[in-house]
Amino acid sequence: MTDLATLNRMDAPAFEALLGPVFEHAPWVARGAWARRPFTGIADLHAAMMAVLRAAPAETRRAFLNGHPELAGPEARARTLTADSASEQGSAGLDRMEAADAAAFDRLNAAYRARFGFPFIIAVRGRGRAEIRSVFEARLGQDPDAEEATALGEVAQITRMRLERLITP
Repeated sequence: MTDLATLNRMDAPAFEALLGPVFEHAPWVARGAWARRPFTGIADLHAAMMAVLRAAPAETRRAFLNGHPELAGPEARARTLTADSASEQGSAGLDRMEAADAAAFDRLNAAYRARFGFPFIIAVRGRGRAEIRSVFEARLGQDPDAEEATALGEVAQITRMRLERLITP
């Protein structure tokens, strides 16, 4: 773990190297937040990073959302998830499902992507497979704009947990 004082003294490349992976395949978020140092705490750092994401053009945010893996999807089966995503999906048992459960997630992933144009995103830590599936099914009924906002809210939860594992106050 890195302490906040050390983080605040980092040059841009070191800052990006440390925090770039926090936002899935989007080191540009860390790059954009670097100029907002010094941070008074993890909440301040996280708010700065979320501000960079939210200020990005709509097509950049959409590409960011599309950089996330599907739950229990092809990347998980091929074991090509980022270390954070693999750990998170594994914590919910999504990496060890029976064939029927895996097929249900495949159907949900396909339906969700067809409806919204990006993969379903949820903070899975602390949630069981049944709860995740229930939320997945419910969110399929949302309005597309509301669902994008919900997905970004889930990203906020995921990234906050990742920062808390990387940075000490």
